[in-house]
Formats: sequence, structure tokens, C-alpha cells
Amino acid sequence: MIVSPSHTGSHPSTFSMKPLAVLLLAMASLVGCSKAPESSSTDAAANSAAPVTSQKPLLIGYSDWPGWVAWQVAIDKGWLKEAGVDVKFEWFDYAASLDAFKGGQLDAVLATNGDNLVNSASGSRGIMIMMTDYSNGNDMIIGAPNINSLADLKGQTVAVELGLVEHLMLSHALKKAGMSINDVKLQNAPTNEMPQILASNSVAAVGAWQPIAGQTLKAVSGSKPLYTSADEPGLIYDVLAVSPTSLGQRRADWIKVVQVWDKVVSYINDPATQPDALKIMAARAGVTPEEYAAFLGGTRLMTLAENQAAMDKNDNLQSLYGSSYYVNQFNVSNQVYGQLVDVDSLIDPKLVSGQ
Repeated sequence: MIVSPSHTGSHPSTFSMKPLAVLLLAMASLVGCSKAPESSSTDAAANSAAPVTSQKPLLIGYSDWPGWVAWQVAIDKGWLKEAGVDVKFEWFDYAASLDAFKGGQLDAVLATNGDNLVNSASGSRGIMIMMTDYSNGNDMIIGAPNINSLADLKGQTVAVELGLVEHLMLSHALKKAGMSINDVKLQNAPTNEMPQILASNSVAAVGAWQPIAGQTLKAVSGSKPLYTSADEPGLIYDVLAVSPTSLGQRRADWIKVVQVWDKVVSYINDPATQPDALKIMAARAGVTPEEYAAFLGGTRLMTLAENQAAMDKNDNLQSLYGSSYYVNQFNVSNQVYGQLVDVDSLIDPKLVSGQ
């Protein structure tokens, strides 16, 4: 779970701002949104840690989305330092992390592939060197109690944060249902207000991601998911996007960062170590491990082998290229930016293979 929107994004206290592309309205209203970042750096590494270079630490902005909070495991365990790379992770509200990257304050940012396109269209190019995950149910279109299918939305009002992931997902869902985005009336609203908006009976459906989606379902008895990101895997990828300058100057270090990722995924997915991983991630997000387990279920963490497969260049959503082509068209069609960006130049598929 923007140029400077709010997975609002997925990502202040448990994802108030995320997954994606931002319309001009959203861009204008959220540019001012920021939060003083807290920082957390890699803790003391094991005695067998590889020597770290004397260069300045790589600065990575991250925020509250499971695929990004997963890095907290590597931070707390000291795995990056063990790998011989000095990394400092800076904690932000999601929109603020994008702004910090645009302002040159970070070497890299964790973002959706669509939001990286928005940043790049404004001149702040981010090279996508790996995917942390794809949304697998955490993003939802939620219908009011009397709405039972997407077809029931025809002529009705749907609240989404324009330009963000749920707007994209709603458009895609309606198309699959034989409708178009013009068959509904769109109401622009901050994602973190969706529980109150659906409860007000003023709309037929809302779009939200976790934990706001879960809060919405609890707030309105009888409400239900009409469509989720699990219905279209690959529509929303979450990526590590690096500035061209940092990637050019420190490629060997970025390869080390990427190689740590498989260790993180294995630790989180292993039943023997998952409780500890959830404890670490939940503490960073400020919720209980039990609550965080539910968020994790809607996020498909991607191994490096899966990254390599998804770095294959083709037009389908199983490819980072195809997904980004699709979002690129969506952004231009919805006037997020004026011209298609060069997607291919924003993806470096070699680092996930250690090159």
C-alpha cells in the first residue's frame, strides 16, 4: 500500500497510508503530510559478522506494511551487518517516506510499484531491484450490508482514495465484472476514514487496506468484501526502489541487502520461528502478535526465486513489468501524470540473481 498520498497508506500507526498511484487531488492534499521519522538501525551483529565498509550507511525508508515491516526481523537480528553492509532503516508514515526519497534524503524507499512510477514521473527515479511481496487479500472493496456483488454497485457511490491502490483495484474489478469505472460514482476520501464513511450509509462500498479494511468490516455489521487483492495476484507489488546514484555507486552493497531477504522470508514462514518474527513485527507496528498474524496472511512474501520469475519481462500481472505497464496506463488515464514513464528503465532484474 502514491506520490505523496496517504497506504495512507498502508502504512501511521498500522497502515494509514499505502499500496499506489495518486491522482492530482490526492497529490496536492497529501504533499503536506509528514511525520518526524524515527530511526532504527541494524543492531549489534553476531561475532562472526562480515566486515562492514567505512562508507556511510545506506538509508532506507520503510513504513507500516507487512512486507516492509518484515525487514525489522533482519534489523533486530543484525543480519545486514553480518552480511557486511551498513544499513539504517528510517521509519515514516508512508507518504512522508515517498517525499523523503523525492527530496534526496534516502538512498531507497519501500513502496508499491505504482507509487514508484508516480515518483519517477516527477523526476525522482527509483530503480526497482526486488519485490518484497504482493498484496494477497489485504486490499479490499467492501460492500455495505445491502450490497452483495460488484454488479450491485452500478449507479451507486463508492468511496476510495483517488489514485491509490483501491481506486486501481476497483477499476480492475469492475472491468472483470463487465462494467467500467464510469458505472459508479466515485467519492474521494482518506482511507483511514472508511469505517465511518461506510457506517454513515452514504455510500454503497468503500476501498481500504488492512488494518483499515478489518476495522471497516467490524464497524459495519453485515458488510462484506466484494473483491480483494487475492482475486488478482500481481496487481499490487511492493518493491525496494533505489536511487540511480546510490545503485550505481554501491551496487555490491545493494546485492548484499537483497541476499538477506531470503533469510527474512524463511524466518517468517517457518512455523518454528514465526512466533518470534510476529513478535518483532508487531512491536514495530504497535499491535499484538495475534493482530499482526492476520495482516501477514493477506501478504504474499516473495522469495528471491519468486522474484527472479516475476522479473521475467512480459505483459501479464505475474510479471513486475506487466503489472507496472498496467499501472502506468491507469495513472495516465486518470491524469496522475501526463505521459507514460519508461517502465523498463525503472527495473533492474539482475540483483535478485546476485549480479
